[in-house]
Amino acid sequence: MNKFMLNETSYHGAGAIKSIPEEIKNRGFKKIFVASDPDLIKFGITAKVTDLLDAAGIAYSVFSDIKPNPTVENVQSGVASFKAAEADCIVAIGGGSSMDTAKAIGIIITNPEFEDVRSLEGVAPTKNPCVPIIAVPTTAGTAAEVTINYVITDVQKKRKFVCVDVHDIPVVAVVDPDMMASMPAGLTAATGMDALTHAIEGYITKGAWELSDMFHIKAIEIIARSLRGAVNNTADGREGMALGQYIAGMGFSNVGLGVDHSMAHTLSAYYDMPHGKACATLLPAVMAYNAEATGEKYREIARAMGVKGVDEMTQDEYRKAAVDAVRQLAEDVGIKTSLKGVAKEEDIHQMSVDAYNDACRPGNPKETSVEDIEALYRSLM
Repeated sequence: MNKFMLNETSYHGAGAIKSIPEEIKNRGFKKIFVASDPDLIKFGITAKVTDLLDAAGIAYSVFSDIKPNPTVENVQSGVASFKAAEADCIVAIGGGSSMDTAKAIGIIITNPEFEDVRSLEGVAPTKNPCVPIIAVPTTAGTAAEVTINYVITDVQKKRKFVCVDVHDIPVVAVVDPDMMASMPAGLTAATGMDALTHAIEGYITKGAWELSDMFHIKAIEIIARSLRGAVNNTADGREGMALGQYIAGMGFSNVGLGVDHSMAHTLSAYYDMPHGKACATLLPAVMAYNAEATGEKYREIARAMGVKGVDEMTQDEYRKAAVDAVRQLAEDVGIKTSLKGVAKEEDIHQMSVDAYNDACRPGNPKETSVEDIEALYRSLM
């Protein structure tokens, strides 16, 4: 048996944020807790939504103690602030950091026995749905607005941990490409490659099936044709990426990921490397490593990436073509697929142990080991 979970409601397209006040009023919420990171507030992105709340006469407070890789302490600060605000709904505005923080806050408010945060790691045995969340992404990558996953950093132990909880999915997702138009090119590239990693890993993961495959292959196609344009800030590119990353999230949230994400989580924990950049750096090497365990799926990945003549290729040829197309896209948007000058030799073994123990690793299509992960890290150094 397979289970599939999505938002109750989602809005897509330019101007979609205008639906937020009506959703709040129709659902009977009285006080909104706006969770958004400091840079979005500084540059006026958060105000695009709070101005709408002001115009509609909706009360709210703003929480911004959020880091790019949100920490246990960020979450605990948010829980205290939410209680002080006496709010009944969270509007999360931002990338994965804002939405992940909001999810953890919302879960702990309704499940206070997990207030230590660390006990939420893995498949969390919570009993109650989190505080209702309206998620407004400002990056086209994480798809946290439609997933049941979030990631928190334990600074003390230098590790990121994945939380998987059916109770944390936002009730409403508002995917408005206009909210993403101010993203700098480097962030657009990194988050876009994160979305591509979601789609590819979700397509080949052990849990994949026909319904998730439908989402993932379409996401790969949209991202492959849209990311270069998005990096150049074209309207079509932005709109395509907003949709493509969401579709990828619809899939992977329900079937899992693989060792690329396990290794990327570890890179971020050790070196504070942006998650999307870490995923993109690793993706071609991990794809090549997994190829033998993917049947004919790389042919469809190559086709979706825009490779011509795949039906005339041998299996080895279309597998290589898929990997090469992904590597070329990463290079075209300015991401180097190398860890030279980033990873340290003395960290590699423990990083590999941590990656092996990460919650995403069991979904990898090929059985792996700590030694295999070490070899993958070193191959990029």
